[in-house]
Amino acid sequence: MRSRSNSGVRLDYYQRIVHRLILAHQEPVTGLFPASNVNSHAWIRDNVYCILAVWGLSMAYKKIADQDEDRAKCYELEQSCVKLMRGLLMAMMNQKDKVEKFKMTQSPYDSLHAKYSSKNGLPVVADNEWGHLQIDAVSLYLLILAQMTASGLQIVFSLDEVSFIQNLVFYIESAYSIPDYGIWERGDKTNHGEPELNASSIGMAKAALEAMNELDLFGARGGPASVIHVLADEAHKCQAVLQSMLPRESNSKELDSGLLCVIGFPAFAVDDEQLIHNTKDAILSRLQGKYGCKRFLRDGYRTPKEDPSRLYYERWELRMFENIECEWPLFYCYLILFHAFQNDKRSVQEYADRLEKIMVRSEDGILLVPESYAVPQDLVGFEYQKPGSQAREVVGRCPFLWGQSLFILGRLLQEGFLAVGELDPLNRRLGAQKKPDVVVQVVIIAEDNEIRDKLAEHDLHVQTIAEVAPIEVQPARVLSHLYTYLGRNRKLGLSGRKSRDVGILSTSKLYSLKDRIFAFTPQFVDLSRFYIASDNELMIDILKGEINFLKSAWDLLGRPLVTLVLKRIHLDQDKIPLAMIQTMRKLKSGYINGTRVMLGSLKDFLNTSAITDLSFLGSTEDGYPDRLHPDVQTYLDEHLLRSFSNRSTMNLRGGQLRPRHLRRRMSCKGAIKKTRSINVDSDNLGMEGPSPLTERRLSSVVPPPWLQANKQGHVSVFATTPEEGPTSPPQLGGELGLRENIYPVDPHHSRSAIDRRSEFVRQQEMPKILIQRHRAETNFADTEVEELIAMLRETESLEEQGDILQYLVDTQGLDFNTGMLEEGRVVTVRDLLKGLYEKACQQKLWGLVRHTAGMLGKRVEDLGKAVTDLLVRQKQVTVGMPPNNEHTITAPLPEGELRQLIHDAYGDDESTAMLTQELMVYLAMFIRTEPNLFHEMLRLRVGLIIQVMAKELSRTLICDGEAASEHLLNLSPFEMKNLLYHILSGKEFAVSSVARGNLSIVSCKSSRVSKKSQIGLGDPEGEDALIATIDDRQGQWLRRRRLDGALNRVPRDFYSRVWTVLEKCQGLAIEGRVLQQSLTQEMTPGELKFALEVETALNQIPQPEYRQLVVEALMVLTLVTEHNMVPCLGDVIYVEHLVHKANQLFLEDQRKVQGDATLCCAKLKDGKEQQQAASGMLLCGGAAYICQHLYDSAPSGSYGTMTYMSRAVALVLDCVPKHGEKECAIS
Repeated sequence: MRSRSNSGVRLDYYQRIVHRLILAHQEPVTGLFPASNVNSHAWIRDNVYCILAVWGLSMAYKKIADQDEDRAKCYELEQSCVKLMRGLLMAMMNQKDKVEKFKMTQSPYDSLHAKYSSKNGLPVVADNEWGHLQIDAVSLYLLILAQMTASGLQIVFSLDEVSFIQNLVFYIESAYSIPDYGIWERGDKTNHGEPELNASSIGMAKAALEAMNELDLFGARGGPASVIHVLADEAHKCQAVLQSMLPRESNSKELDSGLLCVIGFPAFAVDDEQLIHNTKDAILSRLQGKYGCKRFLRDGYRTPKEDPSRLYYERWELRMFENIECEWPLFYCYLILFHAFQNDKRSVQEYADRLEKIMVRSEDGILLVPESYAVPQDLVGFEYQKPGSQAREVVGRCPFLWGQSLFILGRLLQEGFLAVGELDPLNRRLGAQKKPDVVVQVVIIAEDNEIRDKLAEHDLHVQTIAEVAPIEVQPARVLSHLYTYLGRNRKLGLSGRKSRDVGILSTSKLYSLKDRIFAFTPQFVDLSRFYIASDNELMIDILKGEINFLKSAWDLLGRPLVTLVLKRIHLDQDKIPLAMIQTMRKLKSGYINGTRVMLGSLKDFLNTSAITDLSFLGSTEDGYPDRLHPDVQTYLDEHLLRSFSNRSTMNLRGGQLRPRHLRRRMSCKGAIKKTRSINVDSDNLGMEGPSPLTERRLSSVVPPPWLQANKQGHVSVFATTPEEGPTSPPQLGGELGLRENIYPVDPHHSRSAIDRRSEFVRQQEMPKILIQRHRAETNFADTEVEELIAMLRETESLEEQGDILQYLVDTQGLDFNTGMLEEGRVVTVRDLLKGLYEKACQQKLWGLVRHTAGMLGKRVEDLGKAVTDLLVRQKQVTVGMPPNNEHTITAPLPEGELRQLIHDAYGDDESTAMLTQELMVYLAMFIRTEPNLFHEMLRLRVGLIIQVMAKELSRTLICDGEAASEHLLNLSPFEMKNLLYHILSGKEFAVSSVARGNLSIVSCKSSRVSKKSQIGLGDPEGEDALIATIDDRQGQWLRRRRLDGALNRVPRDFYSRVWTVLEKCQGLAIEGRVLQQSLTQEMTPGELKFALEVETALNQIPQPEYRQLVVEALMVLTLVTEHNMVPCLGDVIYVEHLVHKANQLFLEDQRKVQGDATLCCAKLKDGKEQQQAASGMLLCGGAAYICQHLYDSAPSGSYGTMTYMSRAVALVLDCVPKHGEKECAIS
């Protein structure tokens, strides 16, 4: 017997334990571990955790391997790990068709299975008999595969396996938007088989994506073909969603101990030190017990109250599991590892001692980790009375190998056989350390010499595309196309990457391909995508946002590099727009919005940028890894020629059509206007006004007053003055100089254009009957159409062309042949519309752009992504105008379905449908960059937001609703985003006009705004100031309530406080919808599902300001319950009764003190007034029979709304003490 050092003897002890408890169960054929002696199923997750102890032990032996015997032991242990990891790989590769299908469908039935037979690796239950979709299990496999490969194990043997693993990366890369069944295989905690977004799955996927990025699966022996590529943006999206969810696990689980594996070993997925501690503290304070931690609140698994005969729970029975959930020692093992990685020896010791007390000794003295501890049946009553007081008994497997394996790892770390770095060779644990500031490199390239010279005039020196050679500059869509070749494999039938999206992190790198180097411009500047890309100010705004994003999100080697190409299309009347020049100067100064930037040329930045090798584009499968794939070669050759050539707009040359007489011109006037549905005039926002929307005045675009002054020296026959009476709506003909005619005038027309104009003006003065023609009168349709097309060619005004085309679309349809020819091709109405759309984009006529975009069925490229961005951050979205056609979007939808849904919600109103899509994109931008704007908002109701925007404009510009909605639709995308920002943030703003009739939204802090145009959206703090400036502040609280109501904002902790009210009464009735007390049986106070129930009830109220008063009434009820005034609030409480009672009390007080309301609601009623009240109209126009002046009262103060609410509660509820004055302080 040879002598051994003490450490060797101790290691041999662990080796015996590992052999007896873990390796003895490994199946010799597949290498998998069965769940137990009686159950041969092998779960991916449990198997990976089981093998971690074996891997840890092998590394401990490697360090003391001075003797052959030890080296052999080390090798045996390593090969057991390889055997298991390959066993799982084979089982998954057998389901390769599922991986391929899942990329398209993301359906739970197409997912990889969560468990296989340990005997032969084949499936053991059918697709629909188990919650197989568990992204965290596949992610954990990939993460540990990466860590083991980095530690020197060779697990992957062939390039086909590499392709399969690359496709597994695609399988998990959208984890942030795929609801799954999660780490406990349950989905929603009622166990009805509904998947949900789980933070633990998203965190694990993020960790796997980061670990896999640029990893060579053949280790040190591999070449470019065995490297895995991950698009950094996908990992970052997972991170953003994870951070917005923590410490919540999912909609139904407000907290879950499973998050310990995300914030600590093995995932280390959170970069924010504070968030890690908040999550850990939340778990310890609410889930930790004497015997470990509960998995989540109201977890019924294996509790004595659970009915083992059925898989699911009834919704009401979840309350029974409170305080008697099983406690799992497994989480103590996680906590030991968590603190060991933090190097916190005291906590490690504390949890090690706790764990030792609850472990079970086997006959031969080995300590075993049991699966869980439950309260015995006979002690349940005592446990309910005093949680944590009763002794528990072991239930489930013992030893529980997942826990046992982590326990052994913890012991190896505690005794110094392993260093933490060996369990984490990829250094993921350092993610939360502070990083140095990122410097963003920016390169601006001119399209041609002319633009370069124009920039030089402003002292900005750049290169042209030709001069940056040999580096090639390409749009982002080229990169996204190249990435579709990644992971293709004919033998396995795998088709490569499906998602076409490449984010800013991916385009901020350089790419090498054989001996060429590519730089890519970001995706948002791709003009072919959507009209918002033709608004320069918006593009600059997005650029600043992206640079700011790079500062926080960049974590690759090298510095990020943003490449921008300045093209002809960006020029404004042949000049470089001022906004662009200012931005470039800022970039040159080295700082922009607090981010360090460097402006330079591409060759300067070659050595400091991140460079990725696009080696996967070789024809490896055909045996020529060094040659480009032939498809790629042809794509690149074709595309490089095309990518920067300009497309010409349509030019129409057509048949000789003589106008017979131009009287038809009037019947299409205002055709676009008829389609509008934004409703501002009716005071109760959201309610349809008395007249149906179709009977709107058919006037053309009403020019804003400042356009009249801005005639630019043109004498225009169109510009009739308003005094000419109602028959001649003023025309926007102010700037003929800027309009081009895209329809060439027929040379055979003899009369001069001026004659025809004046004739047109005369016709305008004809009686109005002409306009009222019905669309059905198309007896002589052909002649009409010919005339219309002739008019189309003559008219200079794009608006008029729009009206004519709208009429043609309504009567003839988009694919109607106009009889014109273009290069031998038939020209349809659709082609004419496209031409008009492009012209309107160039001339920045945004109202027309939005309308034609809608008619052409264009959709925002990133619409699906934008909606997903909102949904995954737990914000639901509704489109359409409340209360009748509001549609709620609760789950990510494909682009086509989304567009259809929005279209259905707005009917014919193309402009508003387009505006809805646009606003969704802006909301998604804000939630990515400023999530704090969305605090305490659960649903974003886009229809209401549009109405509030129009209402704010009508108030600011002092115009009627129709003009306001016209102004709203004519705002440029940048100003639209700006207005939305001001409304979300509640900042004061003013509207100033700039040239060409465009409006500009200015923050009121800015000095450019005169005192007069300021609008009160005062701060809540400034209540003393309110009294001083009474005149300015009239209507201020009404507006605050209206905004908060439309944005669905509620006070902090509102929903969990409503839960406490609901617990003490039979139900709460809001607008006919009753929230039953039974909800508290199913859901916990902090649960998102509960909040959504309350929200749904509140959304029944169409008027936002009334909704806000109902929220205030609920807050008063919460105060009654929180101060424990009464044990029970009695029967169902009708919340609106409280609001109406408060209104009554308010009016009585107003009569006593002769307040403002005596002019309307507090008047002594005579007969006529009573009739009016009966017909539903209040004199002051207050919504829902509540006086306008009550809406406009501050919440606090002796005449504040809260005072009246409290008095109303005292009067309406029988249980509240009546005597004595109550002082009610409302925070």
